[in-house]
Amino acid sequence: MRIYRKAVYIIPVVLIFSCVQKRDGHMNFPHSRAYYFNNTGSDANDGSITNPFKSIEKLNTLQLTPGDTVFFEGGQTFKGSIYIDSNDAGKKDQPVVITSSGPGRATICGDALTALTLHRSGFIQVSNLKLEGSGRKQGNTKDGIIVNECNNVRLDSLSIKGFQKAGLLVYSSTGVDVSNVYATENGFAGISVSGAGKKTDCSNIRIRNCRAENNPGDPTNFTNHSGNGIIAGYCKNVTIEYCTATNNGWDMPRKGNGPVGIWCYEADSVIIQHCISYKNKTARGAADGGGFDFDGGVTNSVIQYCLSYENEGSAFGLFQYAGAGNWYNNTIRYCISENDGSVSAAQAGVFVWNSSDDPAQLKDCYFYNNTIYNTKGAAVSYEAQSLHSSFHFYNNIFVSKDSLMLGKNTGSHFTGNNWYSLKDGFNINGVRTLQEWAAKSKEEMYNGKLAGLNINPQFDNTETDITNPDSLKYFNKYRLPSSSALRMGGIHLQQAFNINNGGKAFNQNDAPENGIGACF
Repeated sequence: MRIYRKAVYIIPVVLIFSCVQKRDGHMNFPHSRAYYFNNTGSDANDGSITNPFKSIEKLNTLQLTPGDTVFFEGGQTFKGSIYIDSNDAGKKDQPVVITSSGPGRATICGDALTALTLHRSGFIQVSNLKLEGSGRKQGNTKDGIIVNECNNVRLDSLSIKGFQKAGLLVYSSTGVDVSNVYATENGFAGISVSGAGKKTDCSNIRIRNCRAENNPGDPTNFTNHSGNGIIAGYCKNVTIEYCTATNNGWDMPRKGNGPVGIWCYEADSVIIQHCISYKNKTARGAADGGGFDFDGGVTNSVIQYCLSYENEGSAFGLFQYAGAGNWYNNTIRYCISENDGSVSAAQAGVFVWNSSDDPAQLKDCYFYNNTIYNTKGAAVSYEAQSLHSSFHFYNNIFVSKDSLMLGKNTGSHFTGNNWYSLKDGFNINGVRTLQEWAAKSKEEMYNGKLAGLNINPQFDNTETDITNPDSLKYFNKYRLPSSSALRMGGIHLQQAFNINNGGKAFNQNDAPENGIGACF
């Protein structure tokens, strides 16, 4: 055993000393090359730092091998469409790298085309670049970056703008890590994850520290939604964290189903956490435009520690469309909504819709320890088509302008929540006391006793303006004071329902098992 372990440790030493460190800190492995591109260069050169190549056309003729790096001179613009395929692949410890050199970022200008395509390749890293199209209404008809049927791809520190479809499309790929991407002025979405039609098509995707801002809509799409911030579908094991979506969807060219800031559909095991989705929009007279959404066919997924505010649609859409796979076992916890849903049909922070007309297709939702504060509308709203079953609302704070609930509840159960109407103290569809509503609806009862509360939480009514997810842990506007009865006034979730509450509240302080609301 000792001989075996000693051999394991010798190997990395040999590898490290056989590498050569180039400018920009890149480690060249044996038989690897660094290719340089500069507007003053020539495609007849050898591509070295002293004799660089000039064009993207030349890059597309090269066969990149493990450990190779492509350097575009920072601050310069290179016109064309980069195409990397299975002949240009790296290895686990020897990725192919495409990046900028020198001060600033290089710009890859795709004009009417895709700026960068990775096709059936693997172990690729792309970083520190700008990718630009001619504009979603100025001639571009493509996605900005396409990662198609690839594995082990890392995209970092990129800005993507001016593409009619998605700024970044990850399609039928696995092991893709996306970080520090700024996607703006694109059509369909800032960032899109998708597959051919199965949840296993795309897997093990991580999107972190990204911002999708001002992606207005696809001017050619008259049959479906566009103008999304970050959207994931036909995928499994996806994490979206510390991301921001804002001012998307305002120029979708149709009425009907609309865009959402951050959402998923036909997806399994998605985690959306520590994100902010605010001031997103939809087309005039169209639906949606919300903050977050678990849409048709989503299973075993979680939204947690997220902030939604001033979206035209609801903060949290719980939706099932006809033809989608069954929707079940999804959780929303320790999130905050402020003044969402006042423009679209939702008129509330939480919106339930099911066009399948089958309650078995929209079931098993666990919505607990959230704070919904709405001075413009209701807390919870049910569309006329909203048949659902086994939706459990525990230990939430619901504050509304007038009526706390809109529409007909066909399958939700409420226990241990605090309800407060800013106008009437308590109002659910004209019922003016919690006691009367509990007696009529059989809600807010536990072990034969009233479990709900009707207390004014006395939150600060100043407008929220936080835009950086890194600041969420310091956002204490909805933190309950130490003297509040709501801090320990709810249901002990572990004892009553065998629910592990995760231990951390919205602001990452300890979460009491029987606390009410998102922030402590």
